[in-house]
Amino acid sequence: MEPGSGLQQRRVGGGGLDLGAGSAGGSPALSGGQSRRRKQPPRPADFKLQVIIIGSRGVGKTSLMERFTDDTFCEACKSTVGVDFKIKTVELRGKKIRLQIWDTAGQERFNSITSAYYRSAKGIILVYDITKKETFDDLPKWMKMIDKYASEDAELLLVGNKLDCEVDREITRQQGEKFAQQITGMRFCEASAKDNFNVDEIFLKLVDDILKKMPLDVIRNELSNSILSLQPEPEIPPELPPPRPHVRCC
Repeated sequence: MEPGSGLQQRRVGGGGLDLGAGSAGGSPALSGGQSRRRKQPPRPADFKLQVIIIGSRGVGKTSLMERFTDDTFCEACKSTVGVDFKIKTVELRGKKIRLQIWDTAGQERFNSITSAYYRSAKGIILVYDITKKETFDDLPKWMKMIDKYASEDAELLLVGNKLDCEVDREITRQQGEKFAQQITGMRFCEASAKDNFNVDEIFLKLVDDILKKMPLDVIRNELSNSILSLQPEPEIPPELPPPRPHVRCC
């Protein structure tokens, strides 16, 4: 398991130990010219994409990530300190894609740390809690972070989380849709990490949008330059990216 990951299993060789092989009298002799066939190692990922999840404290960023990667849900998750990440491999458009999903802290005091992860992100998931108006009111602040640090080509997805708490809703679906419509290229979706509603769809649609946006020659270049080794994933980018001179939102 890699440091800071919480999710990282590597398969080595043909599936681990070949139990019984080479032990005296351990297994009957193979007859009729049979021979053991080694299992083929899993096909390596074609390339990787980095996705970050941002939003105010307590909106369920960690829960969404863990539901997607582990299919688990914790009622009382501790607040993320700084950043954490997990790995999930998916197959889309005939390619095996390794997703590196960064879960960022929502507290303002961590902004100087988390902002370093925006630049390399191909996709950004901005989350608010439909039962807490203040988390929706914070969205313009998070958009300023995106416009300052993220790539202009990053795909954006706004998520209203905690749909399982419909009776306590403070933000209507129409309000979420209206905010997303004001941002060029931003999609909108409501979800529930607790009920596992729309969670897979969030991540898979975001990845699909990223792939659709890439010209074929760019995808080929990505594939040729990003074959993954068994080196640990980086925990901190090498340096804080400079602010972008031009902003996207009005």
